[in-house]
Amino acid sequence: MTNRIGIAVIGAGRWGVHLVRNFLEHPQARLIAVIDPDPESLATLRQRFNFDEQVILATDWSALPPPPELAAVAIATPATTHYALITTALKQGYHVLAEKPLTLALSESQQLCRLAAMQQRQLVVDHTYLFHPAVERGRAVVRSGVLGELRYGYAARTHLGPVRPDVDALWDLAIHDIAIFNTWLGETPTQVQAQGQVWLQTRSPNQDYFPQGLADLVWVTLVYPSGFQASLHLCWLNPDKQRRLGVVGSQGTLVFDELAIEAPLTIQHGQLQPLASNQLSQAELAPTYYTPIEQRREILSLEPGEPLQQVCTHFLDCVRHNIASPISSGLVGAELVRVLNGLTESLNQSGQLVLL
Repeated sequence: MTNRIGIAVIGAGRWGVHLVRNFLEHPQARLIAVIDPDPESLATLRQRFNFDEQVILATDWSALPPPPELAAVAIATPATTHYALITTALKQGYHVLAEKPLTLALSESQQLCRLAAMQQRQLVVDHTYLFHPAVERGRAVVRSGVLGELRYGYAARTHLGPVRPDVDALWDLAIHDIAIFNTWLGETPTQVQAQGQVWLQTRSPNQDYFPQGLADLVWVTLVYPSGFQASLHLCWLNPDKQRRLGVVGSQGTLVFDELAIEAPLTIQHGQLQPLASNQLSQAELAPTYYTPIEQRREILSLEPGEPLQQVCTHFLDCVRHNIASPISSGLVGAELVRVLNGLTESLNQSGQLVLL
């Protein structure tokens, strides 16, 4: 394909490698450069992908060619570096795809959104789950009313690592489930609560945000304007790997279980029917016992495709047409930062309820 979009990847760590692979293979993109401060990481990348000499591998931002040869950058660096890097990229005229979270501070996220608008450049946040076919299908299911009256939600995201040194388990893991719940419900939380436990990293390099260290375990409660509540269990110190989220209604539960390869999205149909004695009059009817009825499991079909590939395609489309992302714009990223800021405030106050 001619007129491919020139792109550079900033950060060649665990996630940056996946971005490199996707842009390298994408027919609409031309990978121009990979920037990372670690020369060994760059050497490993060159060997893994067999880069030709046209791909710039450098440890410093100054090696990037100017526009129009380079149109966009994908930033996959620690969250504490995002504000400065994204600011520089936007001011130099690049469109930006940023790894989540957009920043750690709401004010910084809002400033980046304003800067992107002023520069007439697109700022897209890599909330990969928003491009997962199960999340897209789940949104339609929740809004169809098939679950009945929505009652509550739950999510568990646990594993034995990877442990991040820049943010805690809340910032690393909760953002996925909050993004999914927000998308499915079509609303954002107005009250939040978080409690956690620190075992591994009692001191953080970013004391302003994490004065008690980086929490390895966090329990979260989200309260939405409709009255819907969701509970999240987040831990990167748990050998029991879980990637499961559910929305419970009066007539069934929608379950997204990422680890259930053959059936990641299902509806568990069923409801309770009250039992009452036929000898009681209508006025005296006071059912005490309930029995489950209409129980069945429905496996929902999904469109094939790698979510990160969909992210890259979506970003390239936003760049090509210079239009804001309707799925994961900087404004969406900023809203998630607002929720996480409230949860961090609650966490630092031993679980006090915080109004957003």
